[in-house]
Amino acid sequence: MIRKVCSDGVGYSVVDLTDVRHVFAAAVPRVSGDLVTQTWDALRTIESVMKEESTLGSIVHQVVFLADDSKLAECREVMREFYGPEFPATTYVPQKPCHGALVSIEALGVGRKKGDVTIERKSEQLVIASHNGVSWIHCAHVTPDPEVDGVYHQALNAFSKMRGILGSVGVDFAQVIRTWLYLGGIVEGEGDKQRYKELNRARADFYQNIRFLTNYLPVEKGAVYPASTGIGVDGHHLIMSCIAMKTDRRDIVAMPLENPRQTPAFGYGCQYGPKSPKFSRAMALSCGSYATIFISGTASITNSETRHIGDVEKQTEETLDNIAALVSEENLARHNLPRLGTTLDQLALVRVYIKNPEDYAKVKAICDRRLGEVPTIYAIADVCRPELLVEIEGVAFSHLSCDSGHC
Repeated sequence: MIRKVCSDGVGYSVVDLTDVRHVFAAAVPRVSGDLVTQTWDALRTIESVMKEESTLGSIVHQVVFLADDSKLAECREVMREFYGPEFPATTYVPQKPCHGALVSIEALGVGRKKGDVTIERKSEQLVIASHNGVSWIHCAHVTPDPEVDGVYHQALNAFSKMRGILGSVGVDFAQVIRTWLYLGGIVEGEGDKQRYKELNRARADFYQNIRFLTNYLPVEKGAVYPASTGIGVDGHHLIMSCIAMKTDRRDIVAMPLENPRQTPAFGYGCQYGPKSPKFSRAMALSCGSYATIFISGTASITNSETRHIGDVEKQTEETLDNIAALVSEENLARHNLPRLGTTLDQLALVRVYIKNPEDYAKVKAICDRRLGEVPTIYAIADVCRPELLVEIEGVAFSHLSCDSGHC
């Protein structure tokens, strides 16, 4: 179902779902030099992949990881020159690539295999890709207004701006399936509070009256929240992005997944903050015989407690164990999606956030062994607890398995 290619400077996955081709690519520069030189090289590498896979001009969403945030404007100008009118929704993340380059790029291309794909490029922040009666709305690089102070108020402001951007194309915030919340100084204090806890307080308050994805749930659910990653970045920035889904199809199912090895994040006790993190461990979207699973940022936590403090290798193994359990057949069946479970080798795209640069080789060796060839971004970032050394997120795909000769 997934074809993966990893070579010098680029890894990519090709996923053909019914009559539409999805290409996930992660590129690092193959040359030295300044930011402009490295960015052009990474972009040309991705361009050659998209051309080879017949998806040229189809990039709808990209994330650019920058070693030096002061170069953001320079990088953005390169992007504008390269893409012209085909600009994807782009988020610029101030996280240093682990391999020492000045930039790395993750991109999603959606192109025709046989069916029609329509791409509406509304702005550098908003792109809509529609096919098979479903629209995927990519909203990128939402930041709070500069005059707003304090993480709590900044987060409320950014969430409100995101809601406005989605609303401009007739999409309600309740249709959001996946968010990314990038927060500088994530485990630092802010007065007598912690910045990440203030972010969670704002998210809980903003989500309070939102009933997510009610039209797509196959069964009555209690708390339903999008999948999410909350991760540190350099400086004290707050940057958000999201994916939303809009469709009138009746056969689309959205199911938030929880992990049997972990307490739901929204069920954490008060020792982890005045308001718990409101996100699901993953969001599974099924259509017919296929499922796409958006895996939230996952760390070395079982129940609600951090495991293997001080040991990055054991934390990486535990994190991958958590992801394997999350996407397993047993867990999907538990969530009313029988025969749509999958395994680690069906991940199409992975991001690995590592707290300490010196741990990169150890973490990469474990990921290479357990994940095999998969497009992967490795970036330096603080995780949401001071003792956590690694966090991993990704996208997995599954195809309905057969039993007793029937599918």
